[in-house]
Amino acid sequence: MTLLEDLEFRGLISQLTDEEGIKELLASPTTLYTGFDPTADSLHIGHLLPILVLKRFQEAGHHVIGLVGGATGMIGDPSGRSTERSLNTSDIVEEFANRIKGQLSRFLPLAGENPVTIANNLDWTKDLTIIDFLRDIGKHFPISYMLAKDSVDSRLQNGISFTEFSYMLLQSFDFLKLYENEGCRLQVGGSDQWGNITAGMELIRRVGHDQKAFGMTVPLVTKSDGQKFGKTAGGAVWLDADKTTPYEFYQFWFNVDDLDVIKFLKYFTFLTHEEIGDLQTEVETAPEKRIAQRRLAEEMTVLVHGTDALEQAKRITQALFSGEIKSLKAEDIADAFKGMPRFTLGEATNLVDVLVEANISPSKRQAREDVTNGAIYINGDREQELTKEITKQDAIGDFTIIRRGKKKYFVLEHA
Repeated sequence: MTLLEDLEFRGLISQLTDEEGIKELLASPTTLYTGFDPTADSLHIGHLLPILVLKRFQEAGHHVIGLVGGATGMIGDPSGRSTERSLNTSDIVEEFANRIKGQLSRFLPLAGENPVTIANNLDWTKDLTIIDFLRDIGKHFPISYMLAKDSVDSRLQNGISFTEFSYMLLQSFDFLKLYENEGCRLQVGGSDQWGNITAGMELIRRVGHDQKAFGMTVPLVTKSDGQKFGKTAGGAVWLDADKTTPYEFYQFWFNVDDLDVIKFLKYFTFLTHEEIGDLQTEVETAPEKRIAQRRLAEEMTVLVHGTDALEQAKRITQALFSGEIKSLKAEDIADAFKGMPRFTLGEATNLVDVLVEANISPSKRQAREDVTNGAIYINGDREQELTKEITKQDAIGDFTIIRRGKKKYFVLEHA
């Protein structure tokens, strides 16, 4: 099976500018790139799809360039947006760019038999004057051509600044520079990048290059209910473990809907077609076992955070499921209960008083009922003594975990 056939099986091809031409291009090793703008200090799982598509190309023997947008990140891409982006300072963009370069290198190896190149478009724009840019690049873009692009046309009614209007020229310039300097003839991006990709191809043609350039887009990932992929109640699911813990990351994938799990296994994992087929059978015959979701969560957690992080995530999951909180380590507690309601213990240490002060129970009367009725658990153990004092001896590290009922967890932090 060819690379394109595998990408087709996985649903990873949204658009191709010239299918036959791309097939011919990929018959031998070629150079391709995808750009990533540093609009935050971490990539999120929405970025994983193009990253892993690049990885598939790299493993098939092609030369991959991951382009960090140190310059375009200063401008802001209007594609897929209805409002203007907030602009960051050059120092912040540079910091974000360095972080993203590091994240890309975790997935796209910079050494070995077929190393990936990580580039920054600031390298060829920082010394470029506005006059040179307008004369050499801007003259190739008729206004009517730019207005016809969806990324611009969709914004005309609500307004688009000249700054964001010019983004198409900058991304096209990137394609031209990589074409001329690296022999890069293929750009891959999300389906919202189609207009920018084809504009870059057109620029390469207009400046007089004979060898044709090509474009390919991958789908923007949505869930079966149409909602945007990669968001939770707490916000985006980040690739940085300090922003989204490995446990939270594991749980995100484990909780994927039955209607989405096979699609995501195809998109994001490197499992064989046969393995995915077997998992699809599991979903159809025994969905309650969530075997496909567990495999997806394991594959993605190892890929992004490594085997140790996966083991920690599984350990936390098992402990919370069984109620064996005491089996967790202090660092597990910090990860498992990130975002849970917290209360720093002060002078009050009597259980009933703490339940009220920490807003775990609404009143002393209710707190006493909760305790005597067996609804209160301390670190997984039921506690029914009204005279119970919570001390440092109850803590795992600096934390004591209170559970009220079946699922409501609260974190008590010992000062």
